[in-house]
Amino acid sequence: MFGWTGKFLRVNLTKQKALAKEYDAEMARKFMGGRGFAVKILWDELKPGVDPLSPENRLIF
Repeated sequence: MFGWTGKFLRVNLTKQKALAKEYDAEMARKFMGGRGFAVKILWDELKPGVDPLSPENRLIF
């Protein structure tokens, strides 16, 4: 996979901290591309019905 590094960066703007997280090749194959990773993170971490403008929401790009 071109451009694959096996890592992504999580930034907490409230706490002003950044954390590099690793992911495996299987996750890269399942959710190929940035859009796929973003959807996976949203699905795993957001509760249904969260207000789009609330602090609980995620900003993913």
